[in-house]
Amino acid sequence: MIRTFETHKIRKAAELSSALWNFHTIGTQGEETVIQAPVPGCWENYPDTVSYRGQASYSREFEAKGNIRLEFKGVSHTASVLVDGKPVGSHYNAYTPFDVVLKDIRPGIHQLEVIADNSFGPDSALHVPNDYQSYGGISRGVVLEELGEAYLSWIHFTPFLRKDEWYGKAEICVRNLSSGRLDGSVEVEIGKNSFAVLPIVLEGEEEKSFSTQELPCPWAECWSPESPVLYLITAVLRTADGAADDIIDRVGFREIRTEGKDILLNGRKLRIKGFCRHEDHPQFGCALPFSAMQHDLMLIKDLGANSIRTVHYPNDELFLDLCDEQGILVWEENHARGLSEENMRNPHFKQQCGDCIREMITAHYNHPSIYIWGILNECASDTEYGRECYSEQYELIKSLDPYRPRSSASCRFKTDICLGYPEVVSYNIYPKWYHDVPVEDYLDELYQWIQNESEGTGKPFLITEIGAGAIYGYRTPAHVKWSEEYQVQALKEQLQAVFSREGCSGVYIWQFCDVRVCDSWFGSRPRTMNNKGIVDEYRRPKLAYEVVKDSYRSLGNYF
Repeated sequence: MIRTFETHKIRKAAELSSALWNFHTIGTQGEETVIQAPVPGCWENYPDTVSYRGQASYSREFEAKGNIRLEFKGVSHTASVLVDGKPVGSHYNAYTPFDVVLKDIRPGIHQLEVIADNSFGPDSALHVPNDYQSYGGISRGVVLEELGEAYLSWIHFTPFLRKDEWYGKAEICVRNLSSGRLDGSVEVEIGKNSFAVLPIVLEGEEEKSFSTQELPCPWAECWSPESPVLYLITAVLRTADGAADDIIDRVGFREIRTEGKDILLNGRKLRIKGFCRHEDHPQFGCALPFSAMQHDLMLIKDLGANSIRTVHYPNDELFLDLCDEQGILVWEENHARGLSEENMRNPHFKQQCGDCIREMITAHYNHPSIYIWGILNECASDTEYGRECYSEQYELIKSLDPYRPRSSASCRFKTDICLGYPEVVSYNIYPKWYHDVPVEDYLDELYQWIQNESEGTGKPFLITEIGAGAIYGYRTPAHVKWSEEYQVQALKEQLQAVFSREGCSGVYIWQFCDVRVCDSWFGSRPRTMNNKGIVDEYRRPKLAYEVVKDSYRSLGNYF
């Protein structure tokens, strides 16, 4: 399952995932042993590779002819793609999609091989030993598509609220695979409503985007957490031979903007009641199936939350589809966590971060649930070189999507020099866990510094991490750290302080569920897990579950 809806009716597409592929490791003793492995999947869930770090091969056959497109939703973390033994594409980063387009392949059966590599080393600036696990494998879906001489690469739709009336603008990217000139048109519909017809002209081998004007949509209804109304948007490419290709996505009409210290959703002051959530499960690694995604959302909604922060990378689009459908607001961020200036000076850092941002926004632009783009969690925002990197990434986001707010979750207490760039100031704080100080005092000191001494004055303010660790089942009358009782005590004080803090637009609790961390973090992470979840890794509620539920459910989505 790739999306929760059909994305083509004209273009022929077949899912190559949701199947068993041939799998074996590379460069290890016994690599000749081939097993049948599920795709999507992580090899850490296979008996012989539970702690394997290196290269491995996934392969299967497919049947096709002519022009084809292979789309990979996620391969962890470096992928090399071969068709019939010949290299045809490569990609870095586990958490963003990529594709390979092949022209004029012979009719018949072909061999597809994907070499995945989850190694750490100097070529990988973002996948480093960290407070979460970098898994190996084809962790998201794979699709084979048959193409004609031209196809639609993507469609982006932007809604605008003008004096209580909805307008919209569409941008469509078209690629000409032939050597000749292409004359045609693209017809766009939203729901059952005709939206626009765009004439297009492309030279041979050209790829180009075409945009409509802002056009009225008098039939549109608002998307919101209370009423997540969605519309299918369909673009059809027409040439002299008729309908040549199509692309279908889904959109919602909602406006996100900031005004003073407020985040506004459709003109109303938004209150964030959220969780940070890793894609992680002991049975599936980062390759959560649809049923596990939905189970997580059922628990998150039961807790009274209205938002999820996709720590620390772009999420599977299938999960974003569910958030769209269920009215869950999403903070989505690029892949970078806790990098020092030395890490950020890796010669691959800027390119790999930039690619992640471009791929994230291109793929996920239409999701109405995504209300903010984040970058560089807890990185070197207190140095001049860090400031250069933050500035460049914020500008890149603005060039790709000037309509959503931007932010970064900082941990630089009273030293961050990058707060002038984003629309929203965000901080990760851990009073009562890493700092034994009253939460209200800690929060007040930080907020006063932001307003009076930093470049973030007058902006909306979010707490993007707060919480305390608890090992499931460890209970003691002493209420010591790592006990479930201490987590309850800490979260009560933390949430009370955050929600009573004037000027704070909300909070993301760290975190929804306990997750596996890299082995090198064992010293500060009992069980080699980050244990700050409100539920454990198997989604069993801790004592804090009911405390958070009472707090979140007592508050509405708006101020």
